[in-house]
Amino acid sequence: MALLHAIVLLGLLSQHAPSCSAATDTVSPGNGLAGSSSSSSRLVSNNSKFALGFFKMGDSKSFNYTNPYTYLGIWFHKVPKLTPLWSANGESPVIDPTSPELSIAGDGNLVILDQATRSIIWSTHANTTTNDTVAVLQNDGNLVLRSSSDIFWQSFDYPTDTFFAGAKIGWNKVTGLNRRLVSRKNLIDQAPGLYTAELQRNGVGHLLWNSTVEIGNTGEWNGQYFSLAPEMIGNSDRLTSFDYVNNDKEVYFTWILHNETVIVLSQLDVSGQGVVSMWMDDSQDWVIIYRQPVLQCDVYATCGPFTVCNENQDPVCNCMEGFSISSPRDWELGDRRDGCTRNTPLLRCGIDGSSNTDLTDKFHSVQRVRLPNDAMKMKAARSEDDCSQVCLVNCSCTAYSYGKGGCSVWHGKLTNVKLQSDGNGEMLYIRLAATEVPRVERKHRNAIGIGAAIGASAAALGLMILGLLVWWRKGKWFARTQLGDVQGGIGVLTFRYVDLERATKKFSEKLGGGSFGSVFKGYLSDSFTLAVKRLDGARQGEKQFRAEVSSVGIIRHINLVKLVGFCCEADQRLLVYEYMPNHSLEVHLFKASGTVLNWNLRFQIAIGVARGLAYLHTGCRDCIIHCDIKPENILLDESFVPKIADFGMAKILGREFSHAMTTMRGTIGYLAPEWISGAPVTSKVDVYSYGMVLFEIVSGSRNSSQEYFEDGDYSAFFPMQVARKLLSGDIGSLVDADLHGKANLDEVERVCKVACWCIQDSEFDRPTMTKVVQFLEGLSELDMPPVPRLLKAITGGSPESLTSV
Repeated sequence: MALLHAIVLLGLLSQHAPSCSAATDTVSPGNGLAGSSSSSSRLVSNNSKFALGFFKMGDSKSFNYTNPYTYLGIWFHKVPKLTPLWSANGESPVIDPTSPELSIAGDGNLVILDQATRSIIWSTHANTTTNDTVAVLQNDGNLVLRSSSDIFWQSFDYPTDTFFAGAKIGWNKVTGLNRRLVSRKNLIDQAPGLYTAELQRNGVGHLLWNSTVEIGNTGEWNGQYFSLAPEMIGNSDRLTSFDYVNNDKEVYFTWILHNETVIVLSQLDVSGQGVVSMWMDDSQDWVIIYRQPVLQCDVYATCGPFTVCNENQDPVCNCMEGFSISSPRDWELGDRRDGCTRNTPLLRCGIDGSSNTDLTDKFHSVQRVRLPNDAMKMKAARSEDDCSQVCLVNCSCTAYSYGKGGCSVWHGKLTNVKLQSDGNGEMLYIRLAATEVPRVERKHRNAIGIGAAIGASAAALGLMILGLLVWWRKGKWFARTQLGDVQGGIGVLTFRYVDLERATKKFSEKLGGGSFGSVFKGYLSDSFTLAVKRLDGARQGEKQFRAEVSSVGIIRHINLVKLVGFCCEADQRLLVYEYMPNHSLEVHLFKASGTVLNWNLRFQIAIGVARGLAYLHTGCRDCIIHCDIKPENILLDESFVPKIADFGMAKILGREFSHAMTTMRGTIGYLAPEWISGAPVTSKVDVYSYGMVLFEIVSGSRNSSQEYFEDGDYSAFFPMQVARKLLSGDIGSLVDADLHGKANLDEVERVCKVACWCIQDSEFDRPTMTKVVQFLEGLSELDMPPVPRLLKAITGGSPESLTSV
């Protein structure tokens, strides 16, 4: 992952920062800073962007815990939600009732003093050559200890969890100074945590857990971005850019903020996730515009030992059966390093052949999980029973698994276990005390009993299906190739490039193309056809590849195109989709070669696309914003069922986040006004694009068709025609002439109303896609929509609403 990806917002803080007021930016000899809540007891940079002072994190109402620790730190001066960016004394906090003071010591160092005893709590420990020093909070947030001519110490050299714009992450090869980000211990404790983001001496960025386990790396810098993080190109827009230096004296990475009026925050979270956030005055809150890894369970050991991480539950971290949370208070504060502990100690180890099985430790199975790290392979164990005994006779063995890779056992703590929702996980057997197993089994017995009747029916159905399969195998060729059976698979397959080259006949039958690559027809057998998208360009191709695999690759819906698999070999990036024999909606609406779709088909396509978008926005664990809804990206299967395709620009937004920042990359004519203006986007940009598509479904023509703009007369712009006809009642004149008047006018009117609501200027006035489905299906009624200001501007002025047309 890119080093910038290890950058995150600590957005769960509840304490408010002191109110803004005029203050100095300098601490000088004899002019210190008292540890007081007074607004005068702080430094403020000359540009009023940053403040430095003493603060506390959290309170008893927020965390059921009174925090006795006081820290010296830097925060954004004008942001009312206290968000520490840097702290001096995370490892040596001031503990109540001590009253601290920041001052210049006699040797010229900046120190935190106990005001009562005058003892030093923290010091810069700089090699000062004079006592005539001052500490200045600069406009970039850097706290500098200097004299008139020399800088002896600066906070940018000792970052905590925040990557300041203009600061360096990397090595000073001369002095050996290593500037790196370190997560906090928890949401209120500023002590160092478990995750570290750093640039190593070879110039490659690394994210580490506990300074020992590498979670990810950036690859090498290629002059524009890190090779394993091409999405950095998308972040290098007008707002920010990156800089990388590697010479004999130093190697470092930094980022530059080009608009100083914007408040952007990048931090390494306590959970190990990287997030970039922007402060929004309208909502008075942080809006996360980037997060990596997207899923919390993809962070190494995020839940601690003896836990299972499940992205489909809230909270995602849960103790394994037979275990309980070690420290509920730490868990609540986001510090899960101690994970869970056994409810009952293991009673017996070193089995000696005793027949008393009640004293023997037993195993409890956990299905469909990613196995823990640090497995030991037991080649001598040739069966599951052998594997179980190998673990049982070893006092330190805590779990085993037996599968295709043979026997694996684990000693000590089990970490990094994740429930695999795609069904591709393995079986893990956890060692429990014999007395603990019955309790675990009783816990599940009711659920098993409830499912017994269903299971009996399912068994009968299964036998019938099995019989059909036997007949199928005997009477027909069972379509399989070396690529695997993809026709009913629920997982995403990995393909070899040579196999896809053969399946597409060396990419000879081109179906279409776009800005990121071309799509080719492929054949796995006489009965199964594929669409293979070959991505071009190392940067954007890689970015689109990742976006599509991480979005459509993990979801299934009848109105979303199915990602069968992918190929990632060397510089080749290919995506394999189910083939859509009726091509795209664009072909049938705008091209003479397409089939003229009757109104019933058009209406069902409109509803199907709405259902697909509603699922993306609300049906998945994370909200997925497609960001490029248009007829070209709506494919039709053999029955003309619509399937949304091309997720190369999709944004995945966690449910706790309301907005996402993304570069304007969609298609003109379908872009929402807020996106054009550069504001953070929500799922409502898809709603706007969908509304524009509805107009085209009705008319059978592009909204931007030249026939609407002859002689500079924009009054014929089709969305404006719809707005007028809704009032006059002449809806029939709006329908595609190729339908020859054969359309359900009630449905046409409903579609036109929905379209006008979807393209409202303000995202808050647009309906959700769930509401759109209800409107189209006639489950809810729609009021007459107002005319969007954008339409009024295009047509040279129009009334405020349709009721006054």
